[in-house]
Amino acid sequence: MQDSNHTPPAEALPKPGETPDATETPAAGPEPAAEVMPSLEESLKTAELKAAEHHDAWLRAKAETENVRRRAQEDIAKAGKYAVEKFSGELLAVKDSLEAALANENQSAENLKAGVELTLRQLVAAFEKSNLAEISPVGEKFDPHRHQAISQIEADGEPNTVVSVLQKGYALHGRVIRPALVVVSKARVAPAA
Repeated sequence: MQDSNHTPPAEALPKPGETPDATETPAAGPEPAAEVMPSLEESLKTAELKAAEHHDAWLRAKAETENVRRRAQEDIAKAGKYAVEKFSGELLAVKDSLEAALANENQSAENLKAGVELTLRQLVAAFEKSNLAEISPVGEKFDPHRHQAISQIEADGEPNTVVSVLQKGYALHGRVIRPALVVVSKARVAPAA
């Protein structure tokens, strides 16, 4: 049998000066030391260093932006300066053909005409490679964006139609660089009775 006068183990007994409390838990060790706030001088130095870093980064970004802008302007200038390089190369063959025709003094009119026709074909091919299209609007409706009317004449058919072309126009990639000079039709006036 068990003894009813049983005493609890020594760890469970309260120590002298303590009151027993069932909800109390043993202490978890020493409390951590309170964080030390940096002094104002240290905070100011840290802020000044960060400000200097940000200012340096800003100056570098500004310099890089200026370099990019300068390079872009140089590229634009070069593109404008050398934009016709390909077209110029195509025209050199035309010039060579014209010079060869002029250098030959003993040629017949037929040979000269054949040479000029060949040179014209070379020029047309150079225009096509550069997307330079001819505007020859005979029979088309007058378009003030593509044609320049020199005069009007009475003609059968619909008014404001191109009757003849005095000078062909040209468009580069669809943009008119020279309008066609044209004569436009107008309605016939009925004779007075």
